[in-house]
Amino acid sequence: MIVETRGRTTGRSARAAVGYIEASDGSLFVAGGEPAPDWALNLLATPECRLTIADRSWAAVAEPVEGKERNRGIADLILRYGTPAERLGSGPAFRLRSCEGQVERP
Repeated sequence: MIVETRGRTTGRSARAAVGYIEASDGSLFVAGGEPAPDWALNLLATPECRLTIADRSWAAVAEPVEGKERNRGIADLILRYGTPAERLGSGPAFRLRSCEGQVERP
């Protein structure tokens, strides 16, 4: 998935490829694999973002996730993506929720 954020210092659009897990409510869980990835720091500064998966693109809002929900999401990401994802958990984690009515197809 591509997450497009607003740069916290430049104000310009920034894009990053990020692994995700889809929740039963349609929201997406993402987590940083290092303590301070730029995309995550951008979401902390400005939670509005744009998500793209395959041919779908939509506006979303990032909500920081903590505690048991965060740990469960990180474990699910590791199971989905395998060994390279073992660094997950050292950075911020978010629940990305679609802004109603914003789903677009190119």
